[in-house]
Amino acid sequence: MIGGGLAGLAGAMKLAELGIGVDVVSMTPVKRSHSVCAQGGINSVNATTRAQGDSEHLHFDDTVYGGDFLNHQPPVKEMTDWGPRVIDLLDRLGVPFNRTPEGHIDRRRFGGTLYKRTAFAGATTGQQLLYSLDEQVRRWESEGAVKLYEWWEFLGTIVDDGGVCRGCVIQDMFSMEIRALKADAVVMATGGCGLIFGKSTMSMICTGGANSRVYQEGAKYANGEFIQVHPTAIPGQDKLRLMSESARGEGGRVWVPRTPQDKRDPRSIPEKERYYFLEERYPTYGNLVPRDIATREIFDVCANLGLSVEKDDFCVYLDLTHLPPEAHHKLEGILAIYEKFAGADPRVAPMKIFPAVHYSMGGIWVDYEKDAKTGGLKLGSPKNQMTNVPGLYAIGEADYQYHGANRLGANSLLSCIFAGLIMGPTLENYFKSLKQSAADLPASVFDRGVKKHKDHMDRLAARSGNENAYKLHDELGKSMTANCTVVRYNDKIKQTLGKIDELSQRYQHAPLADTGKWTNQNLSFTRALGDMLVLAKVIAMGALQRDECRGAHYKPDFDIQGLDPGSKENMTTQARRWCDDFKRRNDQWLKTTVAIHTTDGPMLSYEDVDTSLIPPRPRTYGLKGAEEIMRIWKTEFQADAGAAPAAKAPSVPVGAGL
Repeated sequence: MIGGGLAGLAGAMKLAELGIGVDVVSMTPVKRSHSVCAQGGINSVNATTRAQGDSEHLHFDDTVYGGDFLNHQPPVKEMTDWGPRVIDLLDRLGVPFNRTPEGHIDRRRFGGTLYKRTAFAGATTGQQLLYSLDEQVRRWESEGAVKLYEWWEFLGTIVDDGGVCRGCVIQDMFSMEIRALKADAVVMATGGCGLIFGKSTMSMICTGGANSRVYQEGAKYANGEFIQVHPTAIPGQDKLRLMSESARGEGGRVWVPRTPQDKRDPRSIPEKERYYFLEERYPTYGNLVPRDIATREIFDVCANLGLSVEKDDFCVYLDLTHLPPEAHHKLEGILAIYEKFAGADPRVAPMKIFPAVHYSMGGIWVDYEKDAKTGGLKLGSPKNQMTNVPGLYAIGEADYQYHGANRLGANSLLSCIFAGLIMGPTLENYFKSLKQSAADLPASVFDRGVKKHKDHMDRLAARSGNENAYKLHDELGKSMTANCTVVRYNDKIKQTLGKIDELSQRYQHAPLADTGKWTNQNLSFTRALGDMLVLAKVIAMGALQRDECRGAHYKPDFDIQGLDPGSKENMTTQARRWCDDFKRRNDQWLKTTVAIHTTDGPMLSYEDVDTSLIPPRPRTYGLKGAEEIMRIWKTEFQADAGAAPAAKAPSVPVGAGL
């Protein structure tokens, strides 16, 4: 199990329960894994929302609708069906969820839904979940079922002559020892790749290096271009710090003064002189529209309307000052972070926030087996979560299939834990199909893998040149953030692809600043930079090729504009043309981007998305003319659009090294 976050620990716990031995490899103590930074909560239907008309199916619908229908639907259906059971399990494991006065688990509303589905533990939910799962894994460790390799770095897989994954190579981050671990399966629970963008809300270990390494070794990478930019974070010189969606879920409001760069104390600005732009533009969802939409609106208000709170540093107000003390108490975790790093008390003064790279919807390509009766997953199938490399699996943020083009807030913790839990029966059945165990293979198979990575380390240590890996990383992050995040233009993406090629050449002349043989962090970073450059090209090329707007991938040149009530053309005619354009877009682009590594760069192909359970429809949050568009779509187009075939279509190559 590579990674000790929520997905990795959930998987290790379940495997140990089934009597399967697990080695857990983590670059940090598992309680410091990036999952600890999750703040707002975890989603599931509950008794309160059911009484309001909610159901697992509506959670499923909100998830695929929020993801702009790019999610494979059987895994998402299974995940949302499991939601209540996952919450019950976590409750029994001792997670200190907030409670109502009656003793029930409290809930808050998150973006992209109209129901209070999100269970939470203050504003430190990820930490509480991680600590509870850590306790379970430590129990199994004490019984010999789990072995923890904390402060060890994953370097690559070991694949036998038949193409089956048989283990991995890891490095002790203190002694720098490189060794092989024999295993009948390797599960990548390695999180996202935020450091490719320089500064993000992700931890500093989230380079995407491990995911890039298995991609370079033959695993497919899917939908890399879909990167979530969270609407609310604190700008910083070192990194960007998340201000959870829970702040808006508890009633926080986003606004700017209607007067550009108003110098008055924000508390003294009258309500009529404040622009609550999310509430005005999206009256149904208000401040809790999906994250991709909130992010673009904040960017638009600052960059295009010139209404940023500060002239030189884009930001808007996130206002919690009107909330009662009990709401502030639920948010203590993030309020303390803001006080520490911004030097102001958000209880009495609005926070200044701006969007930040936060999550990767794309990731390692994985498979699944659909249950023909339920429409969800066939649980226990060895295909579930398996990459195209037999014996190599991926779960959590490291895989791609649950969140489509945009992840809904508080679905990440659910997807991580759900995918981890189903690993148990999945691997149990996979092992039954093996004719030979990794333990039966000759030592030469593993020695070869160790030598490969020792040789790579030696080459890095012997490298000469005048380039600086940290400066190269800074240039990469700036180019990726400028051209491959909130708003994308093809000419700018091409500039970034050129920059990546330039940096890749310069990287070959970036020597190690430290060639020591003890706790060499410079080696780890420089090695990861090479992997980041490879994955950055997958992200940028996928963004260049996809000429549409879908979820977090927004190209203004290909946007389908809303209707114009003031036009001479009637609304019905406009809506019919809009639906024509939308159907044409879906026919071409409602597909998964699949990247395969080649020496010339990524080879991109596309495969159909399983939309067999909920037919795709226009995503009309706040769209002008939405009612007429939906009327025309339902009466004239939906039957034609139908549901895509459940089977995955063959890949059609697009090109390599573009």
